[in-house]
Amino acid sequence: MNNVKLFTDSTCDLSTEMLTENDISVIPLYITFNELSYKDSIDMNTAELYSKVDALGILPKTAAPTPSDFLNAFKPFVDAGKDIVYIGLSSQLSSTVQNALLAAREFPKGKVNVIDSLNLSTGVGILVMKAVDFKREGLSAKEITERISEIVPKGRTFFTIDTYEYLYKGGRCSAMQGLVGSMLQIKPITKLVDGNIVLYDKQRGRKKVLASLLQEINKDLERIDPSRVFIVNSFAKEDAIYLEQELKNKLNLGNVVITDAGCVISSHCGKKALGISYITK
Repeated sequence: MNNVKLFTDSTCDLSTEMLTENDISVIPLYITFNELSYKDSIDMNTAELYSKVDALGILPKTAAPTPSDFLNAFKPFVDAGKDIVYIGLSSQLSSTVQNALLAAREFPKGKVNVIDSLNLSTGVGILVMKAVDFKREGLSAKEITERISEIVPKGRTFFTIDTYEYLYKGGRCSAMQGLVGSMLQIKPITKLVDGNIVLYDKQRGRKKVLASLLQEINKDLERIDPSRVFIVNSFAKEDAIYLEQELKNKLNLGNVVITDAGCVISSHCGKKALGISYITK
């Protein structure tokens, strides 16, 4: 029997069903409103997050799990003879991976293997599902860690943000930028580069944004790993379904999976945020 136990964090944005079916444990990040902290997707869901933002008029702060959180989560499995593979949110965006590494030092070498995804949301989730595939093949924790580490640079994640409200409230754009962007219906499109979020395009109107995302995927079409393509959305299910149909019918991609964004991703991106993640060969 395979003795590998897979862990990730709550920003992976995999569905509860996928996590449960594949025996993946999740370590939650924290959402804090006025000194009150909530565990992402445990104490608070995305709908509750948006309700609280509307009621209070402020965005929450987000925080990484502590080294103690990781230690307490890992210990029962290590004590039971399991070898752990943890895949976490980009170290360029959070101290989550760093705290996991601190916890890993408390165990014998090789018992807890920490992988920096250099990605976020389903960009993390797609690596976790690759690890599931390798676990089913009977690979050891060390082998899974080596294989996933080789795949990390091949991950691609694109995000579009529909509202400037959350960028403004979070201090990531000025009031004037938010006003002009909203008035002109200009939507930013970002991608992950070396673990950082980089603005690479702006389009006027939602239709052009979706067309730009599809065009970007089309460039990679010959190199996309067809085993899975993820579409993540924060209250943008209609657009997610549209993209799914386009990917399946026009680009002939088979296994397209739609998931919902959790509280951490939604608190930074806002309603109608939409992302696509895949791996290139």
